[in-house]
Amino acid sequence: MKLPNLAQLPSPCFIVDEALLERNVRILDTIQQRTGAKILLALKGFATFSTFRVLNTVLRGTCASSPHEARLGREEFGGEVHAFAAAYSDDDMRELVTLADHIVFNSFAQLTRFRPVVQACGRQIEIGLRVNPQHSEGAVPIYDPCAPGSRLGIRREHFLPEQLQSVSGLHFHTLCEQNADALDRTLAAVEEQFGEFLHGMRWLNFGGGHHITREDYDIDRLCRCIERAQQRYNVQVYLEPGEAVALQAGYLVATVLDIVQADIPVAILDASAACHMPDVLEMPYRPFVIGSGQRDEKAHSYRFAGKSCLAGDVIGEYSFDTPLQAGDKVVFTDMAIYSMVKTNTFNGLQLPAIARYHSEKDELEVIRRFGYEDFRNRLS
Repeated sequence: MKLPNLAQLPSPCFIVDEALLERNVRILDTIQQRTGAKILLALKGFATFSTFRVLNTVLRGTCASSPHEARLGREEFGGEVHAFAAAYSDDDMRELVTLADHIVFNSFAQLTRFRPVVQACGRQIEIGLRVNPQHSEGAVPIYDPCAPGSRLGIRREHFLPEQLQSVSGLHFHTLCEQNADALDRTLAAVEEQFGEFLHGMRWLNFGGGHHITREDYDIDRLCRCIERAQQRYNVQVYLEPGEAVALQAGYLVATVLDIVQADIPVAILDASAACHMPDVLEMPYRPFVIGSGQRDEKAHSYRFAGKSCLAGDVIGEYSFDTPLQAGDKVVFTDMAIYSMVKTNTFNGLQLPAIARYHSEKDELEVIRRFGYEDFRNRLS
């Protein structure tokens, strides 16, 4: 991997490498070309709109979980805009019908409530329903849409075929960072429970969680799943990955502020797990740091922690060949996904700047810096 001159960047700072985005998009496009499926960018995972020019010539549009995301997709990305939320308010729907091309409902009650609004909006909008095949593939319950008690999707026992008028597609989503074998099993469960209704649909959305651009991903198996659905039910297949679009395409540069002594030395950074990498605590997981090893693997071990007042603002434990000291830069990898979209200003911590970089052309631009007004304007 090639990094820009870190001395040219503010700290902390997210970097998105457009050359790596281009690599990912080429892989995604091979699936579109082989199968005719349409791939959308899930804005919940990656929404750095200054880089959309790299994506929107290949991907067919965006999927949104709110009117704000739908508006960003419409104004900055173009193409199709698909919307899904666990529930919509009246205000949500009034705005969404001006923006979305597909609106997917999470229940028949919401479909009944808002179908007249969609049909009266004066635009052609495809109506869909999200189904829950009650087939869990997720290893982490918080990220498993089919976990027991999940609020996401309609179970077969609650499905009402007599209310399908004007519904043109079904949507399912069971995956999180998974390979095509998990999709294959999920699709079988969807077919078993909802296949009889797919024959009357125009499209089927496979949702997200497909780690398509990962090195070991089984693209051939994915294509077979797509072709199976399209040939068996004569539907247009959609996929809406977020992570796969920007997988391994970004970094977070941080600076060591101090090293304090505990059971092991603790390096306090100007980047925070709680504020800047919340998935580190929610998943949880340990992000990789360039040049590091596991604790005690190399000569000098440290626990990395943020500077917020949260006692558990801990990123992970790392080791290095040489000692760290205040002022050193550290670089976390795979920080384009579920990072910038989830940052917050707890404690008034400054949000990381955002930089665009093209590693093949060695072009670097800091495109956004944040300050006090960004913190203040979220409050009142």
